[in-house]
Order: sequence, then structure tokens, then C-alpha cells
Amino acid sequence: MRYAEKITHSPAARATAAALLALALGLTASPALAAPPTGAATKTPGTHPAATDTTSTRPAATDTTSTRPTATDTTGTQTAGGPLGRYYNQRLAWGSCRESPDDTVGGDLDKAGVQCADVTVPLDYAAPRGRTITVAISRLKATDTRHRVGAILLNNGGPGGTALESPPYVREAMKEVGSRYDIIGFDPRFVGRSTPLDCGWPVSFTWFSAGTGRAGFDRQVALSKDLAEKCRATNASVLPHVTTRNTARDMDVIRGALGERKISYLGYSYGTYLGTVYTQMFPGRYDRMVLDGAVAPGDYGPRLLKGTVGENDRALAAWAAWVADHHAAYGLGRTRAAVLATIDRVMARAARAPLTIGTAPEVFRVDDTHIPMFLFMGIADDTDRSRASLAEQVSVLAEAAKGRPATPSPEFKEMLRFALSGADSPSGSAQMAIICGDVPAQRDPELYWRDIERIRAAHPVFGPLTENIGPCAFWNAPRENPTRVRHDAPALIVAATGDPRTTYRSSVTLHDQLPSSRLLTLKGANRHAVYGEYGNACVDTKVNRYLATGRLPSKDEVCVK
Repeated sequence: MRYAEKITHSPAARATAAALLALALGLTASPALAAPPTGAATKTPGTHPAATDTTSTRPAATDTTSTRPTATDTTGTQTAGGPLGRYYNQRLAWGSCRESPDDTVGGDLDKAGVQCADVTVPLDYAAPRGRTITVAISRLKATDTRHRVGAILLNNGGPGGTALESPPYVREAMKEVGSRYDIIGFDPRFVGRSTPLDCGWPVSFTWFSAGTGRAGFDRQVALSKDLAEKCRATNASVLPHVTTRNTARDMDVIRGALGERKISYLGYSYGTYLGTVYTQMFPGRYDRMVLDGAVAPGDYGPRLLKGTVGENDRALAAWAAWVADHHAAYGLGRTRAAVLATIDRVMARAARAPLTIGTAPEVFRVDDTHIPMFLFMGIADDTDRSRASLAEQVSVLAEAAKGRPATPSPEFKEMLRFALSGADSPSGSAQMAIICGDVPAQRDPELYWRDIERIRAAHPVFGPLTENIGPCAFWNAPRENPTRVRHDAPALIVAATGDPRTTYRSSVTLHDQLPSSRLLTLKGANRHAVYGEYGNACVDTKVNRYLATGRLPSKDEVCVK
């Protein structure tokens, strides 16, 4: 998905992020998953204007699928009150988004007319009078107030992706209809500028491969166990509450605090799962739903990449063909087969001993458990710019494999730093806490090893990545059952046929589970996250038509790359 992917709209961050990852399973939407945008401050509690309680009458919470102290009203008519009333009734203290003189992201938001606030929510919705946390939100108000539709909330994926910075860029993508919405970005609980979570990890990312043999897998087992233990040691009291279902509850509190009867929603990658969860927990509380790069609830969980190996193999082959056409620039091979053979040689060399990338004082050691992850991050976008970026990175790895000096570009250095150091431990900590808190994982490491061995021969590059073990194998069991689709929901699902993160199959499955939804397909693109990101006029126009009218197409529609 996109975290490992997240859409990073800030110009300052795009160079960094293409980097960062994904899944990005990551589940962030663009090739940029990851780390907070350059210049963004991580949240220190109390630095945003805090939300304060008032006695106004805004709607109270609803949760149809759990035993929480809330009630459902599918007609959209709610009354305030009960133990959650003070959260729904709070008055938001809107103010500057800039938290410090060097906060360039906040400064850019201020210049764009965006305001920021904190929303107070309970850590545990079953104990609303207990400990509270804050969720950081931003708002770019509608300028066409005469034709105002309402508020639209944004989620860029991840899990663990921020969206506080996104309203100006989403308004641009929405074109004329953007002026009719209050565009609301928010950093989900324990992400970005919201109340933070940091397990003190030595890495910022956990989606590594098992490598070419048992030794690499054993290292991954040890790392995964250590990461889980570090989270328990540092954040045991909050981990049970770092979940998608609680983020959906937070979204409904945001809706109430904004004074909205219903909210619209734009979610990418993991954000489509969050949006689906919201529709199931709060039917009647949403208006227009756009789910781009969708993941069906049954496909979401600790082994989020499982089942994506074919799409990733095909995306890598397409990239290799492009690189072969540019052999003069990158020297990786004159044919697709030759480029793929170069990758095999680099992998074999890294398995014998880690490659040395960079020079003092910042030197990175890259082994066979890391390289598939870098390839995975690079092939989520089939534009020339992204393909060239990955080709430059593989060229650096190929030089290192020959024992030559290998100097990474600033972008590649940032990616290496993100993946191989704890420079952004909060990002990886939050992502894993959400996934592990949502769906239980298989516990026995030998189950993962057998799956890896079964798939290795047919898919030697990505099989040991998509089947690998992770920290969730050593996490405490989730407190709530995973969300399943029990209610229909009229949504517009956007999907590219070659999406290597959240597969096209998964979007089709979600479409089948939501009979009133419509599927907008982009044929011929190996791309994760399309609307407003890929530059396809057909897709952008059809999504904006839906956002303008609120009417879904009469049937599924197709656009072409």
C-alpha cells in the first residue's frame, strides 16, 4: 500500500519520499510512502492549538459492529449526549499550521490559507472518561459557499501516512469542484503531528525480504521479535488502541466536531480500507466516497503483500525493458533479460557479504534482504521519472557489487537512511502497531519459511519478500475482531490493472462486496494510486464529476493509460 506508502504532496517531500516506501503496502499511495515530509515537525503534545470542550449540540458517536458505548442511526439524524458527547461537542481552536520557524510544511500551509487544529479523542472508546490523545487536522475552507457540498476527509494510506499537508494539492486535483468543499487533512492517531508513538526502533521500516537463504530469514525472525519486544517495553499501555477501527471512530468525532451531518472521503491504498471500515461502522454518516487503489478487508492484514508477487514480477519486467532501452544512460543491460540478470548478480553478491554504499560519515550496508524492498518501492509507478530514479539506484548497487565506490543520490541516501536506520522510528512504529492491532498474524516462523521455500523457485526476487515474517508474528493479539463487510456502500472505486501494491483483483473483490459501488478501471498502468497523482485526464475527470454531482456512474467505467 502506500507505506509503506503514502502520498506525499509537499514539493519538499516528494524527492524524499519517492523514497520512502512502501507498501508500501504499504499502503501508501504513491511511491512515497513514508517518512514525514521534509521540514515537517513530528508532534510534541501541546504544540497545536488544543481542542476545548463546549456545550454545543453536535452529533454523538455511532458504532454498529462493536460493543462500544455508542448507538447507530442510519438515517443520519443523531443527538449529542452520553459519555462521548464532550468529544463530539468540542469547539476546535483553529490557528496557524506552522509549529516552529523551520517548519516549512506548516509555513506552506499557512500561505495556502489552510488552518490547523487538534481534535481531542479518547485513547480507549470503551473508557471515554479516561486518558485522551489528540488528532491533528487541517482545513482548507470552501470558497464557493453558495454551492458548498460539505467536508471531505483525506487519507493517503500507509498505514501511518500523514495527510495534514494534503488539502492544497487535493484542491488542485479537484479543479473547479474543490472550491465547494472544506478539504480536511488529518494525521491519524499516533501518526505525524498527532499524539506520537515511538518504539525506539533501529530501523524505520520493516518490510524486508527473507533473502536468498535460511540465514537471511533467521535474521528477519530475530529482528521482528526484537521490534515487537521494543514496542511492548515502551508503549504497552497504548498499543491495544492503535487500530483502524479506533481511527474510524476518530473520524466520526472529527465529523461531529466540524458540525457536519455527513462527511465525504478520499482514501488511497490503506486509506481505502479505513474508508470501508468507516462505512461499516457508521452507515448513514458519509456522503461521497472515493477509494483509490483499494484493498478488500479480507486481503488486509500482517501479510499484506501476500498475493501480489505476480503483479510485482510483471512491473519489474516492464521496468527492466524500459531500462534496456536506456542502456547508454544506466549500463544495466541492453535487453530486459540482461537487466534482470544484473539484478540477480547484485543479489548474489549481496548475499555473500553486504554491499557498501556511501562514504564516511554515512555508510550503509545493504544485503540480500534489503534489495528486493528497494525494487518493490521503485516499481509502484511506471512513469519515466520513477523508472529513471530506480535505474539510478540499481546502478549504484551494481557498482557496489563490483567492489567500486558507490555514491547514492540524495534521494537514494534518504531512502537508505529511512529503511536502514532508526531516523524515523515513529513512522515504522505506528505502521506496524496499526496493522498488528487490526488483524492477528500466524505465530510459527516455520510456517513463513515453508511458504517462502514453496514460492522461491518461481518468484526468486519478490517471493521471499511477500511471504516473509514480520513483527506482528510476535505481537499481542488484537482486542477487536477484524472488520468485515456487512453493509452495502455506494462508493467510487478507482483501480489500475497493473497495480503492484493493492492488486486490481482486490479492488474487484471490494466492488463485488459493495453492490452499489462503481469500479473505475485504468487499463495498462502499473501504478498504485491514480486520481490526482498519475495525470490521467480520463480518471481525474470522472472522479471530479462524481464529487461535483454526488451521482455514481450508471455502470462501471474504463479509462486507458
